[in-house]
Amino acid sequence: MSILTALLLLLAESAAGLHWTAPAPWKSEGARPMRAATYTVTDAECAVYFFGQGQGGSVQANIDRWKSQFKPSDAKVTKVTIHGLPVTKIDISGEYSGMGGPMAQAPSKSGYRLLGAIVEGPAGNIFIKFTGPLKTIAANQQKFEALLSSFAKD
Repeated sequence: MSILTALLLLLAESAAGLHWTAPAPWKSEGARPMRAATYTVTDAECAVYFFGQGQGGSVQANIDRWKSQFKPSDAKVTKVTIHGLPVTKIDISGEYSGMGGPMAQAPSKSGYRLLGAIVEGPAGNIFIKFTGPLKTIAANQQKFEALLSSFAKD
């Protein structure tokens, strides 16, 4: 293992038998309940969820839930492979209602965008949800792609 690889692994975060590295200058807020990591990016947030092996619902159920949080619910959904891992990506924008459901208290936010991904790891799925104003998400789309590209098996 090279020194550079060893240093990158020290900076990496991990869950579900996978590790990843957040792009600079994203600020790590650490783990929170139900989250393996949370990153703040100006006025946006990127949350990395891991609920446990077999937990968190299917890939399609999560894509459908994320779509339901936006009006209109038109989304671009693609499937890719990163370091041998199946990844389903979603890109959707419009009026964002957040978590929704009967417990929701916050008003909807217009002009929002979500870049999301579900990485199918060896010990369960990891769900990545990057949400914020259109301008912020667009300015950080390449960094989000870099985050996804950094996912690899431990």
